[in-house]
Amino acid sequence: MNVEILQWGLIIASSVLMFVLSPLAKSPDEFFKATHRKKSPNVWMLTGSLIISWIFAKSITNAANLGLSFGIVGGVAYAGYYLSFAVAGVIIYQMRLQGGFTSIHQFLTSRFGKGAMRLFSVLIAIRLFNEVWSNTMVIGSYFGEMGSTPYYWAILVFTILTLAYALKGGLSSSIFTDVIQMGLFSILLCVILWSIFSVDDFSVKEVATSGTWSFDLGLNLLFAALLQSFSYPFHDPVLTDRAFLSSPKVTLRSFLIASVLGAACIILFSVIGVYAQSQGMAGQAAVEVGKAFGVVILLVINFIMITSAASTLDSTFSSFSKLLSVDLNLGKNLSFGRLSMAVIAILGTIPVFLNAEILSATTISGTMVIGLTPVFLFWRKPAPKISYYLSVVTGIIFGFILVFDALPQSLQFTTGSYAALLWTNVWGITACTILYLIPRWIKR
Repeated sequence: MNVEILQWGLIIASSVLMFVLSPLAKSPDEFFKATHRKKSPNVWMLTGSLIISWIFAKSITNAANLGLSFGIVGGVAYAGYYLSFAVAGVIIYQMRLQGGFTSIHQFLTSRFGKGAMRLFSVLIAIRLFNEVWSNTMVIGSYFGEMGSTPYYWAILVFTILTLAYALKGGLSSSIFTDVIQMGLFSILLCVILWSIFSVDDFSVKEVATSGTWSFDLGLNLLFAALLQSFSYPFHDPVLTDRAFLSSPKVTLRSFLIASVLGAACIILFSVIGVYAQSQGMAGQAAVEVGKAFGVVILLVINFIMITSAASTLDSTFSSFSKLLSVDLNLGKNLSFGRLSMAVIAILGTIPVFLNAEILSATTISGTMVIGLTPVFLFWRKPAPKISYYLSVVTGIIFGFILVFDALPQSLQFTTGSYAALLWTNVWGITACTILYLIPRWIKR
């Protein structure tokens, strides 16, 4: 049977299955807070949801491509972003228990006013907007060349089908299907790794020695990812929404476990790129390895992309709906929540037709929000409202410095790929922290 027909069959069959299995939300609590029979998600349900909702199609594509470029060092570097779970888990745990806060928006409003909360909402809306196109573009790439008719049709059909089951249950659908998608992801990843390590001249030893631990060959990205982990998670409502669903203790355990298991999943997926490197392949690592192993593995990789992209996309729709309906209080009812999902699905698909770059959705948006670092690191210590604005706006400015490659070479003390990213973050976070603290020192 034609491979394209099988690929279409996977998308349609998996989406229909998710639609049938998803619970139908009948109340705002079920739709926006994922309560089911008045119970919150347990440790493993929340852990699975956290991991799979953060293992985006673009994340595992980037991990495989970094494995191709830098060996296992590339995979470890990208896994550095998963420190975000541990940082967010510990800080939000303290904020809930010691500060009594029930959401990030409540914290910002009470400390820095409604203006600060609105600025934050704009930042996370941009983040959610980026998540739609950057993940659906990965799915499109498995159906045709960028810009081709099959590429666009795959993106449109996949987005509509995922939207359908997200509309049915909101955050309840998202978390319920996340558990199924996490199970599928784990099985499919094992199938791929089993196939790769079955090749005679490829072993764990070859993976372990596949890269060089130097700044220009991956460490720039690793340190940039670790630095961004102190701000990046707080502008991702897909992650922070899940931090207020269950009890503080259950939430903390889930976030810490997800930090370790999520990083492990990314490193394991980067092995696909390491294998591609060992075979002298070029291009999209996951696609090329899939083609090399034949139709079955190509379809398995295709399915793993569909699974991860769907989990991210339905979580994005749910978080955008909650942002408008609950956090901004624009209409806490099911109709408005479902309408919000449709709006972000349409808006987030527009960049697909503008040839945006996938990795920029992570690295640039991660730099834009480095101004949140002191806001959450020093959350216990009261600060004037101006501290928040100075820090957040400075972070946005450094984001533009990265976009336009405007950081002078004299301020970059390493070389190679991602040197500009690393040093923009080092100088940016330093500037944001100083500007956040100065008004506090003056007020004393």
